Amino acid sequence: MPVATVYFWKKAPFVRLLIALMAGIILQWHWQVNPSTWWIVFISGILVSSSFFFLSFFNRYQLGFINGVSAFSVFLALGALLTWHEDIRHEPQWLGGHYHPGDPVMVTLDEPLVEKTKSLKANASVAYLLHNDSLRLAKGKIIIYFKKDSSLRQLSYGSHILFKKPLQEIKNSGNPGGFDYKRYSLFQGITHQVYLEEDEFEILGSKKEKWLPAFIFRARDWVINILRTNIKENKELGLAEALLIGYKDDLDQSLVQSYTNTGVVHVIAISGLHLGLIYWLLVQLLKPLQKRKKIQWLRPLLIITGLWLFSLLAGAQPSVLRSALMFTCIVLGEGYTKRTSIFNTLSLSAFILLCINPYWLWDVGFQLSYAAVLSIIIFMRPIYNWFYFKNKAVDFLWKLNAVTLAAQILTVPISIYHFHQFPNYFLLTNFVAVPLSSLILIGEIVLCIISFIPAVALFVGKILHWLIWAMNSYIERVEAIRFSLWDGLQISIPQAVLLIATVAAISYWLLEQSGKALRWGLLSLLGFLALRSWSFIVSEQQQKIIVYNVPQKQAIDFISGRKYLFYGDSSLLADDFARNFHLKPSRILYRINPAGNIAAFIKKEQLFHYQSKKILLLDNSITYDPVEEKQPVDLLVISKNPKLYINRLLSSFVIRQVVIDGSNSSWKATLWKKDCDALGIPCHDVTTEGAFVMNLR
Repeated sequence: MPVATVYFWKKAPFVRLLIALMAGIILQWHWQVNPSTWWIVFISGILVSSSFFFLSFFNRYQLGFINGVSAFSVFLALGALLTWHEDIRHEPQWLGGHYHPGDPVMVTLDEPLVEKTKSLKANASVAYLLHNDSLRLAKGKIIIYFKKDSSLRQLSYGSHILFKKPLQEIKNSGNPGGFDYKRYSLFQGITHQVYLEEDEFEILGSKKEKWLPAFIFRARDWVINILRTNIKENKELGLAEALLIGYKDDLDQSLVQSYTNTGVVHVIAISGLHLGLIYWLLVQLLKPLQKRKKIQWLRPLLIITGLWLFSLLAGAQPSVLRSALMFTCIVLGEGYTKRTSIFNTLSLSAFILLCINPYWLWDVGFQLSYAAVLSIIIFMRPIYNWFYFKNKAVDFLWKLNAVTLAAQILTVPISIYHFHQFPNYFLLTNFVAVPLSSLILIGEIVLCIISFIPAVALFVGKILHWLIWAMNSYIERVEAIRFSLWDGLQISIPQAVLLIATVAAISYWLLEQSGKALRWGLLSLLGFLALRSWSFIVSEQQQKIIVYNVPQKQAIDFISGRKYLFYGDSSLLADDFARNFHLKPSRILYRINPAGNIAAFIKKEQLFHYQSKKILLLDNSITYDPVEEKQPVDLLVISKNPKLYINRLLSSFVIRQVVIDGSNSSWKATLWKKDCDALGIPCHDVTTEGAFVMNLR
């Protein structure tokens, strides 16, 4: 092993431990191994490692590999056990193991009500279940949607309510490539949801508030009230709230999309960028303490206190708490030892975070934060050294761009994997948005400090309004430039890993002139191109029919190669949100583009002929006369609540598969499924089973 590599592992031992912990988390989530197996691995690893203390130095050196494997197995098992424990479904009192539909449920609201378009929403913790007049303790979280009503003003954080309406298990739409909302909710301990109208719940008199969340919500309300008093325009106000405390309920959605498409959505999300700015401000303010040896210890303490106080005022969201812990580890590492490795510090912070919640490993913010910081640490200084400017202002601007460029090196592959797009003009937008958003954030902090002087606060508010308007206008104009966004990108996890390796290795070669890095970069690039070429070859040969799960809508894609023909409600195509949410992920996954027509697609009344398959689409009430020679139908799709009986259709057709789409009412779907079961016909209901995909090859 090269000397440099050995030195790295000695300087950053937590990197190895972090790798083992992450491997255990991933293994447990995907394979759900019994915890007793992991306990055996964990205890065995500790016993083997402990036995090395009784060996001579020479024997320890000879058996070092075994010691390394045993230590790795200990942290592998630790990651798996933490993952098993974090899964609410393994809790003996989990509501899903004891709940019966119709049982009264008592819950406590975990947050104030959040206004949505047609309802009010809140997360709630289940306290008790009532079954057969027996009260049972229960654990778990649910989402409650309330019908808008004036009586809801009584509800707030900590309120207890009682209801009998059946809970619904959270499910995914099941559309190909769609967002895994069920997993996302489970990672937060949420497994069920319910919609309540005015007369379907009872507000109990008592409240249960915890002091820390109550403080956070009151602090948030105080900050929001200051911003709303001094910043009048809704668009600018929504962004100001998001920038300072991560409050996004007032954000203009079209503006969020503009920030996403231009690569600066990170300035809206409270994350490492904001904590980094607060950290920098605190470091500058507390520099005098560093010169006094007797009170040097006070400097890191005050910096850490300031970071966590801001995190609490910003709502104590997971993203900001993760960043606060990361910077805390950096401050401690810099403050109390001069020989620490930044890689070890970062690994330690990630290790602690994953011990707190192993599911954060799948959090996009977690991945991007660490990728960005790591990328900046490795590449920022060499990129900055490309140019030298005597003018301090120009040098400062170049440094900002060097940071932006460095951060992109390792984050781009992750962003493409998750968001399937790349903002081509990210440098143009970051060049303005990063310094301007930092200035706005500082201005908002100043506004909160001087809010007790109304005239001065109003003046600062007007300046902030103008700055936010200028930033929004600039972002929207850049988005309007042609080719500002490279959209529809699809890469798999292996492709993303190879792309990260390619970008990192070739960047290292360019910066350090390392021939070995170039070889590894080219090898990774070759692997990436091979996998990507194969995925395109597979796409060119595909023949599919997809019946989507879209509530109250008819939506079918006929796919041939990399082209598709859509059949369904035209209103769905006019609804950008619904189209992007339900249909676009599938089209990105299969790499397909619209076609005017597809060869071998023939429609005759309600009977389609496509790729030697016959598809009967019934979206209105129609009667077929019995015939002696029945027509074979490979796929029957039922849409829009037609009046029909499956057994009568069998007098005219031989039906091989029935699909009930999302435009039908649930009670009719239930009846049709019963008829199909009785007649021995396979039946697929997209609302309960997800989209139906028929592969024709």
